[in-house]
Amino acid sequence: MDTKYIFVTGGVVSSLGKGIISSSLARLLLSRGYRVTIQKFDPYINIDPGTLNPYEHGECYVTVDGHEADLDLGHYERFMDTPTSRANNVTTGRIYQSVIDKERRGDYLGKTVQIIPHITDEIKRNVKLLGNTGKYDFVITEIGGTVGDIESTPYLEAVRQLRWELGQNALCIHLTYVPYLRAAKELKTKPTQHSVKLLQEVGIQPDVLVLRTEKEIPASMRRKVAQFCNVDPDAVIQSIDVPTIYRVPLTMHAQHLDEIVLRKTGIEPEGEPDLHRWNHFLDKIEAAKEEVKIGLVGKYVELQDAYKSINESLFQAATYMDRKLSLHYIHSEKLTAENAGEKLDGLDGVIIAPGFGQRGIEGKFHAIKWCRENDVPTFGICLGMQCMVIEFARNVLGLEDANSTEMDLKTPHNVIDLMEEQKSISNMGGTMRLGAYDCVLDPESLTAKAYGTDHVRERHRHRFEFNDEYRERFEQGGMKCVGKNPDAHLVEVVEIPGKRWFVGTQYHPEYQSTVLHPNPLFIDFVKAAIAYGAEKQAAK
Repeated sequence: MDTKYIFVTGGVVSSLGKGIISSSLARLLLSRGYRVTIQKFDPYINIDPGTLNPYEHGECYVTVDGHEADLDLGHYERFMDTPTSRANNVTTGRIYQSVIDKERRGDYLGKTVQIIPHITDEIKRNVKLLGNTGKYDFVITEIGGTVGDIESTPYLEAVRQLRWELGQNALCIHLTYVPYLRAAKELKTKPTQHSVKLLQEVGIQPDVLVLRTEKEIPASMRRKVAQFCNVDPDAVIQSIDVPTIYRVPLTMHAQHLDEIVLRKTGIEPEGEPDLHRWNHFLDKIEAAKEEVKIGLVGKYVELQDAYKSINESLFQAATYMDRKLSLHYIHSEKLTAENAGEKLDGLDGVIIAPGFGQRGIEGKFHAIKWCRENDVPTFGICLGMQCMVIEFARNVLGLEDANSTEMDLKTPHNVIDLMEEQKSISNMGGTMRLGAYDCVLDPESLTAKAYGTDHVRERHRHRFEFNDEYRERFEQGGMKCVGKNPDAHLVEVVEIPGKRWFVGTQYHPEYQSTVLHPNPLFIDFVKAAIAYGAEKQAAK
């Protein structure tokens, strides 16, 4: 069949959950046997979010092919259970860069380069890129921002043109907000009406409306919205708050979103989506009664989206281990040698978060020292792993001034150093070690046993690495280098075998943890944390 294109736009305010709605629809269509992918078009001019501060845009997600992407791609992968790539996330910066490169090469044959048709044509080309591969029945395209944003205008114009060109093979789902005014005790649909009016003004008539709300919207009010907005009454759907985002596919299916989309693209729905594995996960969420307490030590803890993939990986692992996740955020800037015990005592396990730069780094060292000395299950990721190495060098190997050259260029013991191929690089964007790389594990290591194999492939995002010149001293001191890249021989995983669970990975296992296939290392870490919690309980 012809590839169908679904556009998801948003109105009124941002952060309504376009990514979750897109992911939920993808899950439903996949569960019906269709081949589906999702892409995100971001209106900002950055080439990618790789150079953005997490305060600006939350977590930077990394795809298998090494593209630094919007955090919504993490949602896509967790829901779809399939990897994404560079083609799944496009920014205005990339669109303009491509058009300017073509202009410099003379591809436009001397014509004046304009927003229409050149920018919109480039957007349309990128929209159809995945569909043209022949691999997908449905391509869902989420347009970042909200209708009315100046930055979004070229994208909406491209969508308008594609709706016209593709006919029944394209439709638009518009997500908007229905606020509840507590003083008046009323839901208000006027913001939705204005949002749809803005969309219609740029020439796009939505086929489906999803109304984001905190209160149940009466059927009569949904009919009123349908009349005002020229939408079929059965195509006005409410997205009410649910206890977990993973329940959204079920609430969408209960309102027949997948069937509406199929019919509007010329396909008669048959049977029901096969959601038994998804429901099994939801059943485990419901059944979990006991908690597992995990601390996350990082410098962006007041902004939880900065660690979104780690949070979700922990939640998935805890759920599969029949536990509720009780996640405690510990600000590394406020953590000292004096208060480490007070802040960390009582936790069943501790994650040392990834990141960049000096800020909050000493707090991570204090946390690691306390966890190591008190034998608390500890998991260091990327910079977290590097901090484990530095702390061990200082406090066990006696290399008092050991550090990373990222923090101190003049350190006499550069146990973490800039990767050789990074030394001549001056540009910051897209130049790190990015994407999936092989890692060979010591078969006897705790990590290999967790994975059930001695060969894994995980995603990276770093410039600095374990300095191999110190490897022998670490091994003799009790920290083992149990995983390495077979080509570059970079140390990928460190462990202290004598501890309950003390593992650091240079890679980011959270990028490859999905609802249906949680990452084994997170499962094993949570399992160790549960065992430690039970041990403490028994000792009381």
